[in-house]
Order: sequence, then structure tokens, then C-alpha cells
Amino acid sequence: MRLIIMGPPGAGKGTQAKFIAEHFGIPAISTGDIFRANVSRGTELGVEAKRYMDAGEYVPDEVTNLMVRNRIDEPDAEPGFLLDGYPRTLAQVEELDGMIKHTGHALDAVVVLTVDQDEVVERLLQRAETDGRADDTADVIRRRQEIYGEETAPLVEVYRDRGLLIEVDGLGEVDEVTQRIFTALDVVPQS
Repeated sequence: MRLIIMGPPGAGKGTQAKFIAEHFGIPAISTGDIFRANVSRGTELGVEAKRYMDAGEYVPDEVTNLMVRNRIDEPDAEPGFLLDGYPRTLAQVEELDGMIKHTGHALDAVVVLTVDQDEVVERLLQRAETDGRADDTADVIRRRQEIYGEETAPLVEVYRDRGLLIEVDGLGEVDEVTQRIFTALDVVPQS
């Protein structure tokens, strides 16, 4: 199974990604994890990415694309994978299409967790309080939500047009959301 999970900050993507990956026996691949792994191992791509991250800039698509390509080429991703945080741009959608086609497979589905914005803001404010994240104010969280909406809306439409989009209500107890995702994905034919 080759999947993407999307959703605004605080929707529970990371939590659900673990359950989905375990359910299908595939790795959950987060771009944040890939960046950290490459930086900690001091790979050529990691050194390059660190330069941008240290400057507070976005890591360019070329570097991100190569890291993702290298990761999905690893043996554990042969039966499939779940991507979290990639693609983020239309150019990355095209790049990912090429990566998957190269393996002789296709993308099977894109899960989008839909949530009520006000409820997610409350959830993130509570998390900020318990985790001691003073920089996570309501205004900052709402701005992140706006950026997500602006950047992700075009990708959602691309995958909707391809018939790959599965929208799942991301609110409720974790196990309820997980069950909704499994119910939707268990009927998807695998490439």
C-alpha cells in the first residue's frame, strides 16, 4: 500500500500514521524524521539541509525530493509506505509520481484528516501548555492553519481529481478516528 496522509497541524496525523503503518505493515515516513536522520548521520544531503534549517529557511525541493527518493528506495518500503509531510507542493506531487512509477507501482490513496479549526486550535493550545511551548499562541496556531490551507488546497484538489482522495473526520477519540481510516482504506485496491 502506497499512501499519503495530510491534515492541518494538530489533526493527529503523526498518531494516525503509526497505526496505519502498523496495520498495513509499511513504514510511516515523515519528512521531519528524514531530515533529522540525514542530519544526525551527517550525510551529504543532511549537511546541505542543515545549512537551510539553521538559517530558518525551507529546505529546497531538490534536497527534499532526493531524501524522500532515497528513503522510499530502502528495502522496508518495498511493500509500500505512508508519507507524512510530503508532498507539500505541486512540483513535489509530480516528483513523487515519478518516484512511484519508477518502482512499477502507483499511489493507492491520499487520506486527509478533516477537523474543525476552532477545536484544533483548542487542542494545540492545551498541548502547548502541557509541553511548555510558549510560542504556540492562538494567533500563531491560526496562522499555521491558514498556511496549511493555502499550501495544501491545490494538492487536495489534484488527488481529488485523480480519485485518490479519502476524507476522514479527524475529530473524536483516537481509536474512533483510526477505525474510520481503516474502514475507508481496507476497501482500496493496492497497486
